[in-house]
Amino acid sequence: MSRRVVRQSKFRHVFGQPVKADQMYEDIRVSKVTWDSSFCAVNPKFLAIIVESGGGGAFMVLPLSKTGRVDKNHPLVTGHTAPVLDIDWCPHNDNVIASASEDTTVMVWQIPDYVPVRSITEPVVTLEGHSKRVGIICWHPTARNVLLSAGCDNLVILWNVGTGEMLLALEDMHTDLIYNVGWNRNGSLLVTTCKDKKVRVIDPRKQTVVAEITKPHDGARPIRAIFMADGKIFTTGFSKMSERQLGLWDLKNFEEPIALQEMDTSNGVLLPFYDADSSIVYLCGKGDSSIRYFEITDEAPYVHYLNTYSSKEPQRGMGFMPKRGLDVSKCEIARFFKLHERKCEPIVMTVPRKSDLFQDDLYPDTPGPEPALEADEWLSGKDAEPILISLRDGYVPVKNRELKVVKKNILDTKPPPGSRRSSTSITDISSPILDEVLEEIRVLKETVQAQEKRISALEHKLCQFTNGTD
Repeated sequence: MSRRVVRQSKFRHVFGQPVKADQMYEDIRVSKVTWDSSFCAVNPKFLAIIVESGGGGAFMVLPLSKTGRVDKNHPLVTGHTAPVLDIDWCPHNDNVIASASEDTTVMVWQIPDYVPVRSITEPVVTLEGHSKRVGIICWHPTARNVLLSAGCDNLVILWNVGTGEMLLALEDMHTDLIYNVGWNRNGSLLVTTCKDKKVRVIDPRKQTVVAEITKPHDGARPIRAIFMADGKIFTTGFSKMSERQLGLWDLKNFEEPIALQEMDTSNGVLLPFYDADSSIVYLCGKGDSSIRYFEITDEAPYVHYLNTYSSKEPQRGMGFMPKRGLDVSKCEIARFFKLHERKCEPIVMTVPRKSDLFQDDLYPDTPGPEPALEADEWLSGKDAEPILISLRDGYVPVKNRELKVVKKNILDTKPPPGSRRSSTSITDISSPILDEVLEEIRVLKETVQAQEKRISALEHKLCQFTNGTD
């Protein structure tokens, strides 16, 4: 009997620990917008946080290494005319981020490796198709440049950001406000939750609802749902008695949950973050001061409580680092970026191990930054699993990838604004003259970028000089 009480798992002793004070990001005016998104997005190069901004919407992008107090004049990414509600880094290009706003638009931005001197105001592409505010964006996990957006017009749109075109619009599927949208592992299906108390599984290319369940949680508060790696669906919601619940569902029998557990009576919506490699779900409630984590297995009761990371300060939002951005030498299996009112605090989740060697069992091959498909291949019906990379030697530094990925990215070759309207006049220009003009523009762009880098370097030297004289 005693052997059954203690379940064998390598993740039983996972513990969370905040970083030291000098490794936090201080003096950040985190957005006060009332919206249930995470307000924070992070990748192996950058940390992005939605911030308070007068006269429009803005978010801040910081290199991960730029810890400590953030300058009050630090450049922002400003282009939206109303508050930003959601941001998401492209999984296939660490310098590209998308933002969704109350101004009904989605914008895609290219972030330079150096800290720009002025705020970034020009997006690479603006996607217009929603009639009300856009609160959700989510990149496709395996296809290049495919971005999903969901708005308060109950519409889900899929875009090819490389061309700025709308690929698909999922209309008349949701009768009320959409709470969240998530892709499955290979990007062939979507799961959505809605104010009409339904969870839907949608095939976006066939534009059909594959499966749906009404009232997976009886309460009136918002529901969240995400796909597990094996195709099951994990949900969070509320009971009739306003107790927070989590549920696990199998598409083969979508009416009955595999597991349904009650947690507590707090009223914050639980945001689930899932690590497919370790099969751990982390639950972070907005306004909570804790992170609970559970292991999902094939054995009853299927959802196994592991532990709770507790702190004193409530969280305003949360960022979740992709696996390739973790420190494998310290057995780190997750890293969160917890937003306070005026700062961002990284929290490291670690599996205690005595050996300093690479732990194969903790780090199976994980999705890398290379897309498995092009947008048109995916649209034509092709599916592909993510291209995996090994973390044995740590993630390859992205500096080396800069020329290969970012410069040649289709995002950089977008047509100039207004090109559709002026297409007739462009064809009238003889080809050599057009080539000459384009070459001149390219040279000018390079000159401006070089000067900005030089100014940034000089500012850095000046800071060092003034610090030295102090």
